[in-house]
Amino acid sequence: MRFPLALTSKIAAHIVGHKLRGTKKFATVLQLEPLHTCNLTCTGCGRIREYSTSLKDVMSLEDCLRAPEECGAPMVSICGGEPLIYPHIEALASGILAQGRVVYLCTNAMFMRRKMRAHLAKEFARDAAAVEPILAKLQAAELISEKETADVRKGPKDPAAPTMAPHPFFYWNVHLDGLEYTHDLIVEREGVFKECILAMRMAKIVGYQVATNTTIYKETDMAEIEALYEFLGDIGIDGHTISPGYEYDAAKQDMIKRLNLQPENFFLTRDMTREKFKDLQEWTGRFPILGTPVYHEFLAGQRELTCSAWAIPTRNIGGWKGPCYFMTTAHYASYQEMLEKVDWSQFGVEKNGTARDPRCDNCMTQCGFEPTAAIGIDAQWGDTWKNIKFNFGARPKPSGRGNAAEAYNGVTSGRGHLTGKKKEATEAAAAAAMLAASAPAAVEAAAETSIAA
Repeated sequence: MRFPLALTSKIAAHIVGHKLRGTKKFATVLQLEPLHTCNLTCTGCGRIREYSTSLKDVMSLEDCLRAPEECGAPMVSICGGEPLIYPHIEALASGILAQGRVVYLCTNAMFMRRKMRAHLAKEFARDAAAVEPILAKLQAAELISEKETADVRKGPKDPAAPTMAPHPFFYWNVHLDGLEYTHDLIVEREGVFKECILAMRMAKIVGYQVATNTTIYKETDMAEIEALYEFLGDIGIDGHTISPGYEYDAAKQDMIKRLNLQPENFFLTRDMTREKFKDLQEWTGRFPILGTPVYHEFLAGQRELTCSAWAIPTRNIGGWKGPCYFMTTAHYASYQEMLEKVDWSQFGVEKNGTARDPRCDNCMTQCGFEPTAAIGIDAQWGDTWKNIKFNFGARPKPSGRGNAAEAYNGVTSGRGHLTGKKKEATEAAAAAAMLAASAPAAVEAAAETSIAA
């Protein structure tokens, strides 16, 4: 099978059950943002700007655990911000799993290895003999140092504290927008791509399921994304989410004010999206791309879909965000209140692709259109068979053509993007070097002037 049977069956049963009961609007995936604090400032992300006045705020663990039960979604995408910064992230993930739900933990991977070492330390205290071979593999692959190994063998600092343990319904969902040079540029920090790969390799050895999520922008080279998927296939990554970049307000404002960039040079129009994704269906036969074939047809421009943003609601520190993940008209006290008070007829697109709101004009993102495809709102004859064939078909096998030298085409090969203090220090050093180089010429010019006088 392309995806685990238990996962596919859980989501399918949820959708079929609601359709049999005649439920008009229901949640399929919950986007849960326990905080908006982040350790990166990714270009194109407006989250830390939209909620800039509340970056120190976090949702309570109780509110976080109540949200999936309130909307009933079988899958929860824990996002943010960077969710691994959330102080109760282990308890949150394990609590949602205990509810019988699927957890996708969306992360930039900078703290993944630390969280996995904490899990190994707890497991070592319980069954050292089972963990020792894993530690040996990790050390041999240079994914854990001798000191870190020694710390694991000491056991957990707090034996009662929950950890991020492998689980059939738990996925690390790592953000990757290209190979090393491109990804480090987009996240505005060198070395992030390398850490992502190290963390994902470690996760596969320890026994986790790992997926990636990629946003496609106007300047994205699709051949590079294809090379990325070839490379990740050889690592054993379990699935990929891919979605077009959308020019929502908070991201646009940040690009203009902070980076002095023009959003129209960065984000995709609908026609651009269709051009970028024209080969996506061929890719699904080669790579374990997540989603539905109907949504993939939509991205490739072969059909139109209407928006059903209510099916992938967002719950964050402000409440239930309406009308969708990208646009904010209000925050509501409950999922039901959001369903009732948002005038859904004012948002999204008509069946002919005409936007009802100008802000929806170029949106083709998953949070609005993937549930339409999954639920069958705009179903055509044969769609059910397409979904069955896609999900129960053979899982694409790694090609063996992943080129590590091509993947590490940034800082590891001398083409990094300096940021922060290192950038300031480098610029200062360059300025000093220029001054020093110009000093002899200045002295000589002064001497000539003196002689002439």
